[in-house]
Amino acid sequence: MARFLFAVPPFPGHVNPTLAIGAELLSRGHQVGWGSFDPSLAPRIPAGGDFLQLESFLTPAQEEWARKEIEKLRHQTVYGIDSLLFLYEKALLPMNRFMLAAIEQKLDEYHPDVLINDHQVFAGAVVALRCKLPYVSSVTAPAAIVAHPQLPMIYKWESEQVVKFQQEAGIAGDERLDCSRRLTLVYTSEAFFGYSGLPEYFHFIGPVLTARPERDIPFDWERFRAMPPHPVVLVSIGTSFAYSERQAFFEKVMEALGNEPLNVVMVSDPALFPACPDNFLICPLIPQLQLLNAVNVVVCHAGQNIVCEAISASLPLVTLPIAYDQSHVAGCVERSGAGIRLNFNRFKAPLLRDAVYRALNDETIHARVEAVRQSFLAAGGAKRGAELIEAATASVTARHHKN
Repeated sequence: MARFLFAVPPFPGHVNPTLAIGAELLSRGHQVGWGSFDPSLAPRIPAGGDFLQLESFLTPAQEEWARKEIEKLRHQTVYGIDSLLFLYEKALLPMNRFMLAAIEQKLDEYHPDVLINDHQVFAGAVVALRCKLPYVSSVTAPAAIVAHPQLPMIYKWESEQVVKFQQEAGIAGDERLDCSRRLTLVYTSEAFFGYSGLPEYFHFIGPVLTARPERDIPFDWERFRAMPPHPVVLVSIGTSFAYSERQAFFEKVMEALGNEPLNVVMVSDPALFPACPDNFLICPLIPQLQLLNAVNVVVCHAGQNIVCEAISASLPLVTLPIAYDQSHVAGCVERSGAGIRLNFNRFKAPLLRDAVYRALNDETIHARVEAVRQSFLAAGGAKRGAELIEAATASVTARHHKN
């Protein structure tokens, strides 16, 4: 059997699919490890798997500075194209520079047959190439693998950043290599992604949804279940933004949906709202996968994870993309007919109210949500991902073990 090492960033949405695929590989008798800076990942590793804490190679003072910088990043207000510049310049490039030596060190210790890099951990691809080690790639933000027809220069700029990093690390040439030509797994369906003609090494396996340790997340289930028997609307714009900086958005949500025959669960800081409509339940965190089973429509920022989770639960969407790849994901929702897209900064309360009721009541939207959900199921998920990894690396791992 083979030994695989996942190189993952400290972003839960990027790690979660690898846990399910890794568990499937473990069930097939392989050895599987996860290399990460994030020590909180250790207890989430599937039984039989290995957690490899990446060394930071920083002094204590540098580590303290890095912690403060990360906290600043979490509260940075960015929109649209500026957010992509911010993502690479302030987050991904520094992160990959830190990870380069750390991943190489773990290869020397763990001796994997194959490295599996998250597409945002392009340091993993670089280390594999430098060490002549086969690698497979894992794509959690599919917008990164294709040039948008209306914004082709964005993809070109992103590619230039990755290539520049590769060259700095000693990889010659101007070909972007963060996605493996041997195999790149993409966590959506081709039907939802909406683009064809990609190279054959891209394989769409659908969202890989894993059970998360949500039981410890405090949630007032008693109050939720005591609410009137109205449709339930979940409003969430993710955890990448400071809620206080989005307070105007939440206030418009309350204006739009307050005192309607709806029950609204809004993910925000309750302290920001000393008074709120009686039909609102405001929580800083929610057990999202559990709660989606009791929801009727999702209003969100078009984050890849919440969109896929909502559709997998047969829920229509109202999307208001803010930054990063969210415009692409909202475009997928709109193009597939699985929901309605609004402008985050320009929408008015009546427009949101109308969109929510349309998403609730339009049978065409519900039918298209179901069509996308079926395409997710048909893509194969974690089992298909493990099969593809085995097939793509069988000759390599067999040769390594023979030697």
